[in-house]
Amino acid sequence: MRRSLGRGSRRLAGGLRVRLVVTFVLVALVSAVTATALAYRDARTAVLQRTQNTAVNDLRERVAAVGAGLDLPPDQRSLSRFAAKVSEGLGARTVVARHQDLTAVSDAYAGTEGRITAELRAAVRSGDGARFQRVQWRGDPYLVVGTPVTYADGDRRTSGLEVFVITDLRAERDDTAALLDSVRTGTVPVVVLAALLALLAAGTVLRPVRKLGRATRELAAGDLGSRVTVRGHDELADLARTFNETADALQASDAELRAQEAKARRFVADVSHELRTPLAAMTMVATVLEEDADQLPPDAAHAARTVGAETARLSRLVEDLMEISRFDAGAVRLDATVTDLADTVRASLALRGWTDRVTVELREDVRAVVDRRRIDVIVANLVGNALRHGAPPVTVTLAAPGGDRVTLEVADHGPGLPPEARERVFDRFYKADAARTRSTSGGGDRGGGGPGEDGSFGEDGSFGQGGFGQGSGLGMAIALENARLHGGTIEVAERQGGGAVFTLRLPLRHPEEEEEEGDGWGACGQGNG
Repeated sequence: MRRSLGRGSRRLAGGLRVRLVVTFVLVALVSAVTATALAYRDARTAVLQRTQNTAVNDLRERVAAVGAGLDLPPDQRSLSRFAAKVSEGLGARTVVARHQDLTAVSDAYAGTEGRITAELRAAVRSGDGARFQRVQWRGDPYLVVGTPVTYADGDRRTSGLEVFVITDLRAERDDTAALLDSVRTGTVPVVVLAALLALLAAGTVLRPVRKLGRATRELAAGDLGSRVTVRGHDELADLARTFNETADALQASDAELRAQEAKARRFVADVSHELRTPLAAMTMVATVLEEDADQLPPDAAHAARTVGAETARLSRLVEDLMEISRFDAGAVRLDATVTDLADTVRASLALRGWTDRVTVELREDVRAVVDRRRIDVIVANLVGNALRHGAPPVTVTLAAPGGDRVTLEVADHGPGLPPEARERVFDRFYKADAARTRSTSGGGDRGGGGPGEDGSFGEDGSFGQGGFGQGSGLGMAIALENARLHGGTIEVAERQGGGAVFTLRLPLRHPEEEEEEGDGWGACGQGNG
């Protein structure tokens, strides 16, 4: 549950929908901020430029009008009247008039030293026309414009009189600030609108992607008929069309392979069935020859015994093929009964004459609902395998760890199995390297058998596992199928210190569980691995 929540949170944090929305919002936010900054800059520049131009023009016109009646050089009184008259025509702005050492201010209470800088006075004194400068004084913005007064004759000589007007820019500052606040306020709905548009766009894009993902998961789960509806002619439609074409090809290939596999299974089953009758006759003849082998010449006796052994091996191969066919067809059922597993293992070893060759460590109180005959087949294959390909001592250990499962472990002390052999040991017709084979007697293809017997149940519906000589290569595959039929499995590993360890793991079904479930496994225990 915790892992699924973690995956969901990661998908939420890094999903395509979230990324699209975040991208849209970021683009809208950056665009809005950029537009706001540009609008604020342009508006502020326009307002200040207009104020500057108005202040310069008004100062020039007012100085020209009032300065015509001023006698130069002025005294302090006439200079003060001049400053006052200029201020009256400029809307009572603060005006400062300077002539050499004389200074007159239109408003005696206005502080001017901090607002008229030395740089501006030097620029005005140069006589190159009106100059202006924006300054901050006591936290408020001001525009200071200065101009020299020239004589009215043709050479435009400076008279030494300088006039400065101080304009308050707080109104302009408030106007631009209000504009900035308005633009900022408008940014919020822009971002919200961008988020809504992003959600709509993400839904349009992601809806077919989600459908395609769902169809892909269904296809991976085995539903080869899963398809997506193709709409439009864009890239997503091309992707959906390609997916459908791929699924069609996969479904056709699967159907073809299933048909070929079914034909192959029917062929094997038919051939195996057709061979049973002539093999039965051959077995009877071989048995008669073996019984009379002692009365035959040595060469003939050896040939008779060889024919008998090979006929028995061929019979076991046919039985194995028929059993594999039943597994493939899903026609195998469990005849499950309450079984003492320790007694079953001992009986299987005793039947094949292996009691003295195998060391057993069997827990005595393990009773479960299993198919005794199929458990015998598994034991015969695993133990016979260890006897034929391993080295003594071979140990069989029965345990019930945890109380909910049972394990049967068969270990030998032989050369073990290389990794590539361990991966394929349960494949059909696979035979490990001959170097692991220690003798020509013992188990079959890692399946059981004993002297004079093949470890099978013959014509009573058994599986014909084991025997002498080279096996069919199907014993371990049949053992695994029987384990899976019980809901279990068989694992192979390398034994510490050398040798192979095969472990049968079965769910431990108790007798009381069988009584509660009624028919239980005996009714529905099909399995094809």
